[in-house]
Amino acid sequence: MKTEKMKVLLYLKKSGLDKSGKAPIMGRITIGRSIAQFSCKISCNPDLWNPRESRMDGKSREAVEVNGRLENLLLSIQSAYQSLLARGCPFDATDVKEQFQGSVQTRCMLIERLDMLIKEKESHIGIDLRKESMASYHSTRIHLQEFIQKKYKVSDLAFSQLTENFIHEFQQYFLGECGFQESSFYNVATHLKTVCRLAYREGLADILLFDKVKISKGNKKLPKALDRGEFEKLKTLHFEDLEEEMETARDIFLFACYTGAAYCDL
Repeated sequence: MKTEKMKVLLYLKKSGLDKSGKAPIMGRITIGRSIAQFSCKISCNPDLWNPRESRMDGKSREAVEVNGRLENLLLSIQSAYQSLLARGCPFDATDVKEQFQGSVQTRCMLIERLDMLIKEKESHIGIDLRKESMASYHSTRIHLQEFIQKKYKVSDLAFSQLTENFIHEFQQYFLGECGFQESSFYNVATHLKTVCRLAYREGLADILLFDKVKISKGNKKLPKALDRGEFEKLKTLHFEDLEEEMETARDIFLFACYTGAAYCDL
């Protein structure tokens, strides 16, 4: 079989500006005489688009993010092309388009990307992260997958299947059926938003999910106070000879309790 070289062109559809004035980025795959066009599902400021480089100019946050997603997109197209070549059967530009779009959809899974984040975080234990901090990530994974299995009857969801309502339904499940506090869900929602933000940057999600959703931090916990029994027990607590500093700290604390003086001022 004669191997036809593949060409990929990225260009702006300037006739399709959105309300913010951004133009959608389109793509065109050419193999021999066959052509297949597709939407990159990415938009950018047309004034910053470099048609010669098929990239955005500059080092702004938007430029870095868009260019990064385009790189990932081109890698997916190239991977699809190589995969079809390896089969040894004739194919055209449309086959490449369908192959890469299908492969993107199959790898855009929420729990799978969360697992990758957890694995990455675990590699930081002992460096800039404590082992105890991972408990919240594992808890998020457990309850998120339980919710998906109960609500959707599947073990995982593609990012393309998620809607803005997903996080609100998950919140109702987490607070209602699981019985957790709002402050606990705030941490879970933060993890979920982080995964979605990473997926968007990597081209795994077409939109930045839940970015505008505001989650309440809940009521701040009141400092835990000693009851009368605990206070009396502390008064009579006996310290060993080598625990003089602890005994002194206890006595200062008792003095503050009796006099009303601020403990930090003593």
